[in-house]
Amino acid sequence: MGLSIIKPDSKIDFIGLRKFTIALSLVIMLLGIGSLILQGGPKYGIDFSGGVLAQVNFKQAVAPQDIKDSLAGANLQGLSVQRFGEGDTDYLLRISSVGKADTRLPQILKKQFGQNMPNNVFSIERLDMVGPKIGADLRSAALEALYFAVLLIAIYISGRFEQRWFTAGIMAAGLATGMYVLDLVGAPKQMQVLIAMLLTLGICWKLKLNYALGAVVALIHDVLITIGVLSILGKEFDLTIVAALLTIVGYSLNDTIIVFDRIRENIFQRSAPTYGEVINKAVNQTLSRTLLTSCTTLLVLVSLFFFGGGIIHDFALTLLVGVTVGTYSSIFVASPVLYAFSPDEIPEPVVESHNHADGSV
Repeated sequence: MGLSIIKPDSKIDFIGLRKFTIALSLVIMLLGIGSLILQGGPKYGIDFSGGVLAQVNFKQAVAPQDIKDSLAGANLQGLSVQRFGEGDTDYLLRISSVGKADTRLPQILKKQFGQNMPNNVFSIERLDMVGPKIGADLRSAALEALYFAVLLIAIYISGRFEQRWFTAGIMAAGLATGMYVLDLVGAPKQMQVLIAMLLTLGICWKLKLNYALGAVVALIHDVLITIGVLSILGKEFDLTIVAALLTIVGYSLNDTIIVFDRIRENIFQRSAPTYGEVINKAVNQTLSRTLLTSCTTLLVLVSLFFFGGGIIHDFALTLLVGVTVGTYSSIFVASPVLYAFSPDEIPEPVVESHNHADGSV
C-alpha cells in the first residue's frame, strides 16, 4: 500500500472554494503586473538587453560604492555593481552597451582598480558579452518558445482527454497562420505572442475544448504569477529564467494531467451525479500524490537555493515559486475552469477508458 498523507476518501470541497482561490490568484497577478508596469517592463539581463557582464573577485572586502568610485574615470555606460553570493568580495559588474571600450573591459578594470585600489588584488572570474541585436533576437525566441509550448500542450490535452485531434489540428493551423500574417505586417513579437495567446484561449472556449482551456489557463496563471513575483523581488530575466519557466510549464502540466486523468476515469465510472462532485472526488483522490511529489521536489530546490551557489540562485528561486504555484493551480485553477465550462450533469461516456490515474502521464 502506497504512502498517503491525506486519505483518498477525504471530502474537501475544492469547487466550493473556487471563488476565494480565483480571487486570490487575481490579486497576486495584479500585484505582479503592477510591479512590471511601475518598472517599465521586465528587468532584462545581459542575455536579452545586450551589454557586458563581468564577475570580479577581490582579495579583500570592498564596498559597492568604492568600486563605482574607482571606475568613475572610465566613463563606462550604464555601469551597475551588484554583490554576488555572500560577503563583500565577489561582484557582478554590468555595462549596458557593447562597443570598443567594452571589448577592452579587462584592461580598463586592471588600470582603474590598479590606480584607485592598489592594495586590493582582483581577478575576473567570468566575462559575458552580448550585442543588442543578439539580445533582441534571444528575447523574441524566448517568447516564442513559451507560446509554442503552451500551444502544443493545448493540442495534446484536446486530443488525449477529448479525442478531438482534428479540431486541435485546425486550431493549431489557424494560429500558425495568424502568427505568420502578424509577422508579415511587422507586428512586434510581444504583440504577436499576446494576440496568439488570447486567440488560443478564445478558440478553446469556442470549440468547447474544456480540458485544454483549463490546462492553458492554469499554465498562463503559473507563468504570470512567477514573472510577477520575480519582478517584485527585482530579479533580472535572462535565458536561465526562461529555462526555469519552461520547466515550470512542464511540471505544472504533469500535475494537471494527473487530476484530469482521475476526473475522466470518475466520469466513465459515473462515481457521482454532477461534475462538481466528480471533480472534488478526483482532486481529493490525487491530493496526497500531488503534495508528496511537490514537497519532494521543493526539498531539492530549497537545497539548490541555499547551497547551489550564486550561478543557479535565481534559477532555483524561479523553480521554487513556480512549483509552488503550479501545485496550487492544478488543484484550484485548472479544475475550477473545467467545471465552469462543463454541463452540470455528467454526460454519457463516448469511449471506454482503461487508463488509471496512478501518477503516470
